[in-house]
Order: sequence, then C-alpha cells, then structure tokens
Amino acid sequence: MLYPEKTPDRPENAGRHPVNLAARAEENLRFIRSTMENAAVFTGISGLGFVLTGITALLATWFASAQPDTGGWLYVWMAELVLATAVASGFTWHKTKTQGRSLRQTTTRKLVSAFVPAMVVGGLLTLVLSREQSTHLLPGIWLSLYGAAVITAGAWSVRVLPVMGAMFMALGATALLTPVPTDWLMALGFGGLHIVFGVMIWRRYGG
Repeated sequence: MLYPEKTPDRPENAGRHPVNLAARAEENLRFIRSTMENAAVFTGISGLGFVLTGITALLATWFASAQPDTGGWLYVWMAELVLATAVASGFTWHKTKTQGRSLRQTTTRKLVSAFVPAMVVGGLLTLVLSREQSTHLLPGIWLSLYGAAVITAGAWSVRVLPVMGAMFMALGATALLTPVPTDWLMALGFGGLHIVFGVMIWRRYGG
C-alpha cells in the first residue's frame, strides 16, 4: 500500500508571513477605543455654565424690555448670544479638561455637528426678519430652533438635554401661536430652563 510522501517543511517558507503580535494588539486597541468612543456620551456639558447662562439671560430680558425700540432690543439679545456662548463654551471646555478628555473626540464632533445647523438657520432668519421689520417673530423662532438643536445634540450627551430641548420648543410654539408676552417666554426659556436643567446636570454629572 502506497502512502503519499510527506513534504518536509522548507526553511525558506518558515518566516515568510511572521505574526506581528504587537501590531495586531495595537490595531485591536484602536478598534476597541474607537468603538467605546462612538458608543459613549459627552458628559462635559457644564451644569454651572448653564446656570450662569440662565442668569445672564434673565438680565438680558430685563435690559431688552427696557429698550425704546426694536433695534435696541435686538442689540441686547445679540450681545447676550455672544456672552452666553462664551460662558457655556468656557465652562464646558474646563469641565472636559478636568475629566481628562479631549474636545476632539468623536462624540464631541457629533454633538457639535448636530447642534450647529439649527443655529445657523436661526442666524439667517434673524437677519432676514430684522430687515423685514418682523422682529416680533424672533423670540418664537429662537426658542424653537434652539430647542430643536438641543434635542438633536442631546442624542450624544446627557439624557436630560432632549427633555430641555422639547420644553424650549413648546415655549417657541407658545410664542408663535399665542398672545403671551414674548419677553416672559424668553425669560422662562433662556433664563429659567437653563438654570433648572443646569442645576440638574451639575448635581448628576458634576460642574
């Protein structure tokens, strides 16, 4: 009975495809890190920043309501936009650094990309309606678009943000569809909601 001859291992083939364990381990670590980062939520939102933003909004409401014309009213709120953005961004940056995280992580980029488009639309509508002398529509539009931006961005952040966004949208609808004074709604939204939810975030997720 004939048996096939065994082909001896050839030394020249032994090292042709070496297994680089270090490279594979590094690749696996990158994959795990990327997966965890994509699945994580951004907890760097600063509750203290929200509280301070709410306080500045209440002050802005008071100053804006005291203006003799719509131009002054709009100027106050544009100044508040710059101030609130600086405060919230600064405290969020500080909290993120304290957590040992980077603002360049994937979750942060997704949060920003979800938040910014609605804000850009709000800026465009502000420009158009101010030219058309229809600034009475701006409070409802601002509240609604900010709420929509918070809801979409909240998908990548703490759970209470979409709830806050929905409440902003409700206030926006109230401002657009009812005769309730818009200054009150602006104070309740940009002031009150920021303070209340800021305290909640502060207590649950840190400053």
